[in-house]
Amino acid sequence: MQDAQRRTSIPRRVLSGLHQPLPPGTAPVRPTPRPAVVRDRAGRRLYAIDGIRLLAALMVAVHHYAGTNRVDQPGNRIWDRPVSDIMPTVFRFASYGWIGVEIFFVISGFVICMSCWGRSPRQFFVSRVIRLYPAYWFAIVFTTAVLITLPGVWDRLRTRDILLNFTMLQSGSGVMNVDGVYWTLWSELRFYLLFLVVVWTGLTYRKVVVFCCVWGAAAMLAPISELPLLELVANPEGAWYFIAGLSLYLMHRFGQDLLLWGILAMAWLMGQRELGIRIDEVEHVSGWRGSVLIFTVFLLAMVAIARGATDRVRGRWLVTAGALTYPLYLMHYAAGTTVINRLRDTMDARLLVISVIAGFMLLSWLVHRLVERPVARLLKRGLDTSFARLRNAGA
Repeated sequence: MQDAQRRTSIPRRVLSGLHQPLPPGTAPVRPTPRPAVVRDRAGRRLYAIDGIRLLAALMVAVHHYAGTNRVDQPGNRIWDRPVSDIMPTVFRFASYGWIGVEIFFVISGFVICMSCWGRSPRQFFVSRVIRLYPAYWFAIVFTTAVLITLPGVWDRLRTRDILLNFTMLQSGSGVMNVDGVYWTLWSELRFYLLFLVVVWTGLTYRKVVVFCCVWGAAAMLAPISELPLLELVANPEGAWYFIAGLSLYLMHRFGQDLLLWGILAMAWLMGQRELGIRIDEVEHVSGWRGSVLIFTVFLLAMVAIARGATDRVRGRWLVTAGALTYPLYLMHYAAGTTVINRLRDTMDARLLVISVIAGFMLLSWLVHRLVERPVARLLKRGLDTSFARLRNAGA
């Protein structure tokens, strides 16, 4: 992932209540939007998923600061010398932190299926916009400001490329990301567009199972098809992680059966292969056995959640943890490594990593409270009004 900072085009091998329609002419009235709430079919919040989200984000952050191939090179711009020489034990564990991204993808499949059940395509679209864009827009402004103020670690993009980043579609246009971690958003967006087709027809157990099978087949065929469009749509690097999340949610909602276990097993088999490819082509710092072990333990934890084993897990702090995850992921990389570059000679390296992560967690909380909530409220109100106008115009 660390080499994706200046990657262009489509990333390869690299690198988250029913409302009845209003009558014509009725102004939409919606409640104040809340952060993405992970609730089961009975309306109970799945607190354990919030905790796993934050754990995955922290894994990725520690990896970027102290576990990538980039920071382990002599004369690197972040630490100036191999991080394995500075803090060898931290490096050994941090080198596996990139798996947090795959964990994000599995959780995304689970949560998206859960949050979309019984909802219309309009509600799905609105929920994704107000969830993804407010913190993302702030992250672009924040990261660009840091790179302008503290140059020398990362190159700032041209203004026109920065502006295109606000669409979140820059990878599809062959434009570089303001921050390399944004590559995952392109993978997420393609998943949302595919799943929107199923949402449009009305989610059922059968339709989601068929979707998993069809998408999995396309993801297997895409690499050998030599069809760029199929590879773009099928997203073979990420498809099986999302499929794993979908199958886990079906287990949670409808109970286990051999078909769902088969889909999950296939996702594990294909996922371990993708882990190996990523190690060979991108990461170069961790082992396949350790990576597969971490991924397997995580999937087993998700099975436990899906089967209700963590229903008694509670804690308001877990709600806060889930809210911090997205802003923390978006802002930590380019800005955080730039801060480390400036402060690396002022304190112990391990203390510096902890301090930078703690600082970004505090900033993420402020972004959630002062940016995400109010901007999401405005966006939701505006989009609901716009869709009501479209509905009335059609009538």
